[in-house]
Amino acid sequence: MTESTPVLGSRRIAASATLPGSPAEPDLPEMTVTPSRTAPDPLGRARLARRSLFAGGAVLGTAALAGCSSSSGTTLFFHETKSEAFPFFTQAIADFNAQADGITVVHNKTGSLSAAFVRSSPPDVGCLNYNLEMARFMERGALIDLADMEETKRIRPDVQDLVDEYPGFEDRVSVIPYSIMAASTIYNRTLFQEHGLEVPTTWDELLAVCEAFRSAGVTPFYATLADPWTVAQGWFDYAVGGMVDVAEFFRAMNEAGPDVTPDSEVSFSAVMREPVEKMMQLLEYINPDAASRGYGDGNTAMAGGAGAMYLQGPWAFGEIDKVGVPTDMGTFPLPMTENPDDRKVRVNTDLALWIPEASGHHEESKALVRYLMQPDVQHPYNKEQLGFSTTTDAPPAEDPRIAEMQTYYDEGRFYQGPSKFIPLMIPAENYFQAIATGADIGATLAQLDNDWARLAFRQ
Repeated sequence: MTESTPVLGSRRIAASATLPGSPAEPDLPEMTVTPSRTAPDPLGRARLARRSLFAGGAVLGTAALAGCSSSSGTTLFFHETKSEAFPFFTQAIADFNAQADGITVVHNKTGSLSAAFVRSSPPDVGCLNYNLEMARFMERGALIDLADMEETKRIRPDVQDLVDEYPGFEDRVSVIPYSIMAASTIYNRTLFQEHGLEVPTTWDELLAVCEAFRSAGVTPFYATLADPWTVAQGWFDYAVGGMVDVAEFFRAMNEAGPDVTPDSEVSFSAVMREPVEKMMQLLEYINPDAASRGYGDGNTAMAGGAGAMYLQGPWAFGEIDKVGVPTDMGTFPLPMTENPDDRKVRVNTDLALWIPEASGHHEESKALVRYLMQPDVQHPYNKEQLGFSTTTDAPPAEDPRIAEMQTYYDEGRFYQGPSKFIPLMIPAENYFQAIATGADIGATLAQLDNDWARLAFRQ
């Protein structure tokens, strides 16, 4: 399972602005913006006016398809496209329909979200991965304010902080986080026990574990370098996140915008060189055929005990289980320094709930959101999907494969993946793959800095 990659920037626009934008869809024209509360003028976008795709605030108009009313009641369209979650939400929607008075919800699993917004007919309720790409809707005021809902008051403050790293519109609460995915090093407990090794808590301990496994003829890390996203999500993000304040770094990079150079004090070259060099040290302990192995190969190999550690998220466990070989696996944050307190886990807001302005049925849509946010609906979802619930009353994770991350989640020791703060227009995943397979670190990071500055200048 991959994650949508965001666009650069974090903005708010004036209330009168029109509303193009879409998550993980074809790019749409930009518009004049003003700085958001969470990021100071990312990429200097406020300097240039943009054309709006829509005239007269069309997106704020009544939706043609979103929510239909008739004498028999209201039909709402619920947009959720995560394939692993289809069965759960299909049942949840059926349960809601059975008890709702005058509301029928249709589960929309396909379709282009950007096209729906362009046609002024977005779904009535969305439940999607929330990142800077999805936030293009929020920053343009295309989502209603949910601040009056009691459900927003149950969200953990540090989880809300994750959302607030992204664009916002005025003081609206535009989305309600539903599920957090925490990713860290997957490890084979059986192999660790057989070789008398403990989970490492420092960088030197990690290297010692790698040496011990290699000396025993066991591949320390199973790597899948053929898929660029696995390099970015695991190797790059874990290395950087274990050493760098990700949110602060990208705040500074957004502020510098077109002025970023490889020689800047804040740049990929200056700040991320050391983590990337350490990443390359760890890549000395991988399977020799890693360059030709992809995500599916890695899951199969880990199920067969071909590697002691694997830099993947909890979504891999379901694929590993499909192999049908019982494995005892757990997770731990990759230690990148000599201070155990520096260890953190990589997170993303895997699902968030929102309601478009263009829906003609805000109150009915809120009823669906309230239902999905009930503890006996939300918490079972996260338990099933190996996620972490977003509320202050969330129960701890019980699955032994992710339970070791609970302490880090409870203490807010997490960061959003740095690769997800880089716009799609920059082929960052390919750059990280190139480094992992032998490209020059300095030259590649310098190229990333130059790409960042050029994109900022154009915008």
